[in-house]
Amino acid sequence: MDLFEKLEILTDAAKYDVACTSSGVDRPAVKGKLGNAVKAGICHSFAADGRCISLLKVLISNDCAYDCSYCVNRRANDGPRATFTPDELCRLTIQFYRRNYIEGLFLSSAVVKNPDYTCELMLTAVQKLREEYGFWGYVHVKAIPGASPQLTERLGRYADRMSVNIELPSGESLKKLAPQKSKEKILAPMSQIRDGIAQNSKELVKYKAAPRFVPAGQSTQMIIGATPESDWQILRLTEGLYKKFSLKRVFFSAYMPVVQDRALPALDTPPPLLREHRLYQADWLLRFYGFHAGEILDDENPNFNPFLDPKCNWAVNHMELFPVEVNRAPYEMLLRVPGIGVKSAKRIRDARRQAKLDFEALRKLGVVLKRARFFIVCGGRSISPLPTDNPLVIAGAISERSPVQREKIDAPEQLSLFAPVREDGVKCLTGQI
Repeated sequence: MDLFEKLEILTDAAKYDVACTSSGVDRPAVKGKLGNAVKAGICHSFAADGRCISLLKVLISNDCAYDCSYCVNRRANDGPRATFTPDELCRLTIQFYRRNYIEGLFLSSAVVKNPDYTCELMLTAVQKLREEYGFWGYVHVKAIPGASPQLTERLGRYADRMSVNIELPSGESLKKLAPQKSKEKILAPMSQIRDGIAQNSKELVKYKAAPRFVPAGQSTQMIIGATPESDWQILRLTEGLYKKFSLKRVFFSAYMPVVQDRALPALDTPPPLLREHRLYQADWLLRFYGFHAGEILDDENPNFNPFLDPKCNWAVNHMELFPVEVNRAPYEMLLRVPGIGVKSAKRIRDARRQAKLDFEALRKLGVVLKRARFFIVCGGRSISPLPTDNPLVIAGAISERSPVQREKIDAPEQLSLFAPVREDGVKCLTGQI
């Protein structure tokens, strides 16, 4: 099997991993080294599977020893298997970089033989890439749960970002669908990476030239829709991960049925894309808007409203707090107004120090008055076309869906000129077409 046949197999095997984002680390070019890493994100390019992305996203091997029910690379699956040698992966990365196809590498792997063997394989590849090939670009590496702490620590010295996929939202689901994995094995490297980053921050304060450990932080991914957990359970877990492990991002991946198993949804089950979208919206509220998981969902309302985004849903259920006077409201309250984002809230806070704001000024500051008008007043004046004392009326006015779509929640969200084909749908969702 030649190098490009391996590349085709291993990039295709990596397409379901969504825990990939802008670099988050700013490292300038150095004489004698190849590439750099830009904090604001790397220039987009094309990976081997055709997607317009910035990183070469690939597995070092898809020859997995595990038999996770949901995974396309599970041991029981029939399909081509391939494994890069460390030198092959390094040469491939450098060739792609020199052709200006990529600016960085996202490296993951199936579990080859055992976690330690897999981690050693990845470590050798990344170490060679940095030291022998002089690659100075962004490298995101997946930690392997169950590998020795020493190998994980060494891997973190060469990576800009590391991630440990939590995979499923509960220990019970892991036991059912991935019996060779466990909650403890997954959380152990997350704790180690968190502690290593904290220790490295202290070292860098004392010694500027101290070697860096995962300078862009860590992230994780969980699969949504393969198991019966509610949105409330997933959101609580997300909040806990941010608090306990200081994660940069939690990624959500709508489950796409690609393997047949009695414990999984049927192959013709559509991916829960709306649910994934709502989780990302709620995740944004947790990270930037000062919300807590218990304010967004609870035991009585464990799942997201299909017609309203989480922020609007919270607002219409707390109409006693509205309308707010934008010229006097605290910044924290401005963030909770639908139609006012983080940037526009900061602009309002700065602008109202200079002059009294009106609705035209708010429009120029980036406020979406189509939604915000129901929740704010300027100088005591409202432009709401509807009475604000009835939450149901307001909810209907700002709903994301038309009355026809409300009759059928699972209505198609995108028009197609051709009869839908399942294979094309999967390719579209994974970026292949």
